[in-house]
Amino acid sequence: MDPMTQITSKGRDIEASSFSIIDAEIADNYGDLKFTPQQWSVVRRAIHTSGDFEFAKLFHFCENAIDSAFEAIRKGCPIVADVSMITSGLSQRRMDKFGNSAHCFIGEESVIARAIETGGTRAVEAMREARDLGLLDGGIVGVGNAPTALFELLRMVDSGEARPALIIGIPVGFVKAVESKDALIKQDKVPFIASKGRKGGSPLVVSTLHALMVEAAR
Repeated sequence: MDPMTQITSKGRDIEASSFSIIDAEIADNYGDLKFTPQQWSVVRRAIHTSGDFEFAKLFHFCENAIDSAFEAIRKGCPIVADVSMITSGLSQRRMDKFGNSAHCFIGEESVIARAIETGGTRAVEAMREARDLGLLDGGIVGVGNAPTALFELLRMVDSGEARPALIIGIPVGFVKAVESKDALIKQDKVPFIASKGRKGGSPLVVSTLHALMVEAAR
């Protein structure tokens, strides 16, 4: 069985029907969208995951985001997440195709201890842990909840401490979420996929990663 597809035939039928409905509604109501087929795969899964067609207007891709993601995935890159909801939601079958692995350190005792000691956030210390373990360089980083993680990641990129192959920045919320995504979009040192505005969340990072893994295997 193709590890990129739904496990059951019924599941595959439901997914295909959902995608067809999304495609039809987009054609009727958002005819001016200009996504490549690979970009649209990402956006369509975001809509499928959230039921929110506004993501068709919110997703933003830098020019080389897709190519960089595919190259990293096919090399078996690590995937680093800000929260465990992302790593829990990723399909092991899909990651096994190229030997990708998922990592999140926000619950590690040492990370928690450092956050308490510094007065910062666990999300920041978790990104520093991933850096120290050598998982950021050439990896894909997904941020769905913690703007502080995204800001710290951008700081590390700017200072030369880390160079991910791709940053997926879709944190949800009201405090610095918009600003962190704007900062990601404005920088030009590392490829990115972002969703503008307050909307976002871990499920959108998971759907983005699944779309990229599926397309990378084509």
